[in-house]
Amino acid sequence: MNLKLDENIDIRVVSLLRLAGHDVATVPGQGLSSASDEEVIDVCRHEFRCLVTCDRGFGNRLKYNPSNYSGIVIIRLPSRPDLAFWQAAIEMLIQGLESAEVTGKLWIIQGTTIQAYQPIEPEV
Repeated sequence: MNLKLDENIDIRVVSLLRLAGHDVATVPGQGLSSASDEEVIDVCRHEFRCLVTCDRGFGNRLKYNPSNYSGIVIIRLPSRPDLAFWQAAIEMLIQGLESAEVTGKLWIIQGTTIQAYQPIEPEV
């Protein structure tokens, strides 16, 4: 899976994702630090990358309809996570990517669970 890690993701977890066979780019690595949310998600869309972030704003399915993207993953962690929390969250992400398709969906990872949300369909 092609992933883009937002600037709020601990860079030390990149190797875990790459060892699991994922193509990983980072917001800081592409010079997008401090870019707007709209700019970051637009780059993800054009690169066909799933955004992995801690920014809960991307959970607004009306603003960021998952069907328009290669996936949005929000990781929820305690206020001061140590490396063990990060590793556990990324391991959960890796397991999720091995068993399900994230494209067009919003996933929220918290603890040992992944909540998957479908896109909001327009009213008829």
